[in-house]
Amino acid sequence: MLKIYGRASSANVQKVTWLCTEIGLPYDRKDVGGEFGGNDQEWYLKLNPNGRVPTIDDDGFILWESNAIIRYLAEKHAPEWAGGNDLRRRALIGQWMDWLPNVTAGMVPVFHGLIRTPPEKRNAEAIEAGRIAWAKAMTILDGGLEGHDYVVGNEISVADVALGPFTYRWFELPIERPTLKALEAWYRRLKERAPYRKHVMAGLV
Repeated sequence: MLKIYGRASSANVQKVTWLCTEIGLPYDRKDVGGEFGGNDQEWYLKLNPNGRVPTIDDDGFILWESNAIIRYLAEKHAPEWAGGNDLRRRALIGQWMDWLPNVTAGMVPVFHGLIRTPPEKRNAEAIEAGRIAWAKAMTILDGGLEGHDYVVGNEISVADVALGPFTYRWFELPIERPTLKALEAWYRRLKERAPYRKHVMAGLV
């Protein structure tokens, strides 16, 4: 059985468990990282020298980096989620997955500042700068979503899985947000999916 190493509250781990549930792929997940620790221990660093989560063990094949993992699992078990034989669809899926750092660059200071930092220690300027950068990225994503249901066309793909957990944080954090109608409609579609609700909409910690 597929082994997943990483805590359930990690957005990057949520990508993997969400996809596995969508495609009916059984797995065994072990809590690593955050309050559980272990990611700095020798046994884990042998699997993932970065000391980050997630990491998977697929019958002895070790893979880290969440986007690489979900692309691999989709291509192996549900190729349509990775674009199938459509070269241009695969390229567009890869484009949005590679673009993800534009979202996380702004999200990280906001999320860590508001959720993981005591109020008296928060850096308001850093949080606001992050919010502005994050809003710019989400505005770009909103433009990309115009005219279709999902990130790449009208069928869900691993591009949605890559971006979906951070969109939950965008709408749930107590921040000012511009009106982005296509993004809001896409988020409503994601929330209709039981695996998304189960794995991603699990609180902000």
